[in-house]
Amino acid sequence: MTAHIGLNLLYLAPGDTGGMETYARALVPRLPAAFPGARFTAFAGRELTEEWRRAPWHPDIRLVALPVASSTRIVRTAAEQTIVAAAALRARVDLLHSLGNTGPLSGPRRRVVTMHDLIFLRHSDTTTNVLARGLALLVPAVARTATRLIADSTATAADLDELLGVPAAKVDVVPLGPGAPPAVAPMPEAQLRAELGLGDLPFVLSVSARRPHKNLARLIEAMARLPEAALVLPGYPGPYDEELREIARRHGVDDRVHQCGWVGEAQLEGLYAAATCLAFPSLAEGFGLPVLEAMARDLPVACSGVSAMPEVAGDAALLFDPESVDAIAGAVGHLLDDPALRSRLIERGRARVAEFSWDRTAAETVASYRRALGS
Repeated sequence: MTAHIGLNLLYLAPGDTGGMETYARALVPRLPAAFPGARFTAFAGRELTEEWRRAPWHPDIRLVALPVASSTRIVRTAAEQTIVAAAALRARVDLLHSLGNTGPLSGPRRRVVTMHDLIFLRHSDTTTNVLARGLALLVPAVARTATRLIADSTATAADLDELLGVPAAKVDVVPLGPGAPPAVAPMPEAQLRAELGLGDLPFVLSVSARRPHKNLARLIEAMARLPEAALVLPGYPGPYDEELREIARRHGVDDRVHQCGWVGEAQLEGLYAAATCLAFPSLAEGFGLPVLEAMARDLPVACSGVSAMPEVAGDAALLFDPESVDAIAGAVGHLLDDPALRSRLIERGRARVAEFSWDRTAAETVASYRRALGS
């Protein structure tokens, strides 16, 4: 089957899109090999266009630059309904794949949308009121009018059914790959500790956006019960930061909780290498890439036993109830205190990571395209 596939990447502002950026960067360059004979055209905003022109993601993927800034979510979401839809029609694509939770309600007749999660419905405090109201109207309409939906996990597929009434027959569950591989060598531990002011204690790493549903408040409270360790929270500053600092002060752990702000790649790899374990207490995830990214770096994991995380972690992590501070402290403390357990989970983690592949993600994504094209 020959086809012209459009890729809606308007959502992607480099460095500002989290796991959905990792997804696009890993998947898109693999699609031409997964769908021989097909043509691909990517539609991108100003920021990604600038990068792509310096370093194209794939020589056989044509880029259409759109006059839209992707860094403003409300603007780009509105532009999908007009500018992206019109550009895809002009390009005469047979199918438009929107990779970032929303997509045009019109345009090419066949449309596939990857819906990574419905966290904005489960946890409305993750978005602003205006944006939450807009998504609450738009996303159900996108789900209803799309030809097919792709979900990262069975947990997201279940949410699509429960919250939006999307029948299972319309949804393709396509697991992600093992996240982003190390791009640079880790910064030496002594230099890392000095640059980030981490002190000498063993530390727990938690890599995530600092948003309410990431449940970092309970993790900080749990650290009050683990006096021999520190907690490191890298990531861009956000509106929730001061509240987390106040929680740390209230529980007497502000000297052991390090909000590092943005860290460079060598520093991040250094944190993975120097940490004793990863704690991932999120209340909801569409997939949970940090779990696999830690396992790929031989870092043992304790994570939530809810949402998509059990199906990603398998038996290679300690699972806990994310709403129980006692459970979080117990699991993290167990990893801190038991080297033999850490070794066992490292071995299981290596095996677990090997079960996920971006090539498989690309192949199953193309299978979804074929279903949509044949409908």
